[in-house]
Amino acid sequence: MRTNYLFTSESVSEGHPDKVADQISDAIVDLFLSKDPEARIACETLTTTQLVVLAGEIRCKGVFENDEWAPGAQEEIEKTVRETVKRIGYEQEGFHWESFRFENNLHAQSAHIAQGVDASGNKDEGAGDQGIMFGYAANDTPDLMPATLYYSHKILETMAADRHSKVAPFLEPDAKSQVTLRYEGSTPVACTAIVVSTQHAKGYDEGEKEAELKAYVKGVVAKVIPADLLSDETVYHINPTGSFEIGGPDGDAGLTGRKIIVDTYGGASPHGGGAFSGKDPTKVDRSAAYITRYLAKNVVAAGLAQRCTIQIAYAIGVAEPLSLYVDTHGTGTVGDDKIEDAIKGISELGGLTPRGIRTHLGLNKPIYQPTAAYGHFGRKPEGDFFPWEKTDLVEKLKAAL
Repeated sequence: MRTNYLFTSESVSEGHPDKVADQISDAIVDLFLSKDPEARIACETLTTTQLVVLAGEIRCKGVFENDEWAPGAQEEIEKTVRETVKRIGYEQEGFHWESFRFENNLHAQSAHIAQGVDASGNKDEGAGDQGIMFGYAANDTPDLMPATLYYSHKILETMAADRHSKVAPFLEPDAKSQVTLRYEGSTPVACTAIVVSTQHAKGYDEGEKEAELKAYVKGVVAKVIPADLLSDETVYHINPTGSFEIGGPDGDAGLTGRKIIVDTYGGASPHGGGAFSGKDPTKVDRSAAYITRYLAKNVVAAGLAQRCTIQIAYAIGVAEPLSLYVDTHGTGTVGDDKIEDAIKGISELGGLTPRGIRTHLGLNKPIYQPTAAYGHFGRKPEGDFFPWEKTDLVEKLKAAL
C-alpha cells in the first residue's frame, strides 16, 4: 500500500437530474412493493426540460396483471412521480412538479425472464440477471465508509436541509461536491481541496450576494469536516464556472443509474457496473450489492480487517452464487480464505441465494426511495430502512474465527 497519497470522491444532491431520475424510479419501486411484496419492477426514468418519462418492465398483483392496468393505477403512478419532484423542490419554469409533461411506458415483464427467476416445483428462485457485485468497508469513519465520499455526501445533505428549512433560501436543488484528502497509510490527515457547485437564486453570482453564498458554503464545510483536517492550505472551488441559475433537468437530462460511484464507495472500491434504483430486490444488482456491503462492514466492525472488499457473482435463473471472494488488502488479522469460509458457514444468510438475501435483510418492503440520494451505504439503520448497515454478524464472525 502507498503511504502518502491524495484521493478524491464526489457526490451529487437530490436535485441533480440523474438523482431526480433515481428517486422517481425508487418511488415507483416502493409504490409497487407496498401493493405486492413479490412485485417485479425494473423502472427507468428520463428527466429533461418539463418532461418525465418512465420505461421498463413490471408485474404487480392488483396493479398490473395480464397486460392490464387496474383502475386508477396509472393516476396513482403519476401522482407519486409529481410528489417526488415536489419534495425535492422543483418549482421552476423549466421544471415544475405541477406542470411537467408525463409519460408512462411501463409494460409487462418478459415471460422468458420470469420463467428463469420465479421459483417452481423443486426449483428455487433464480437470480434476476447475471453479474458481479462488490461490497466494501473501511475504518476511515464511524460508519465504515471512505472519508472522501462520506464528507462529500454530508456537505450536500447539510445544504439540502438548509434549503428546505429556508436557512439558505438562495440555494436551489441542483448541486455537486467533491472532497480531496491526503492519506498517510490508510488514515486521512488533511483536506487539500473542496469543490462545491450549487444552483442558486438569481443574482448570487456576483458582488455581495456571491460573497454571501461562498461564505455560507465554507461554513457548511467547517461544520462537516473535522477541524484538524482543514487548514489555510485547503483550496476551495465554489461555483468555479460562475453563474449556476439553470440547473436540474432543465439544465441537463437525467437518467436512472448514472451515478453508481456516488451511490456506492466514491471510487475507493471496484464496482460491478449494475445500478440499484428502479429495481426490486430479486435483481441481484441491488440485493447482492447490499449483502456484500453488509458482510464487508461486519468484517471490519469485528476487527478482522481495516479494509475489506467482497465480490459475489451470479448467473441469471440460478439461485446459488457462482463465487465469493474476500480481499482485506493486507490489513486482515486472519487469512482472507478463512473469512470466506466463515461467511459461507453462517446459516442465516441462506446460502447467499436471492431469496436468502431478501429474507435475511427483509428487502421485500417499500424502503428504497431514501436510498436514492446521498448514497446507499454509510447510512443509519432505522426500523426497516438500511438493514444492510447493521453489524449484527460481528459475534458470529468472531466465533467462527
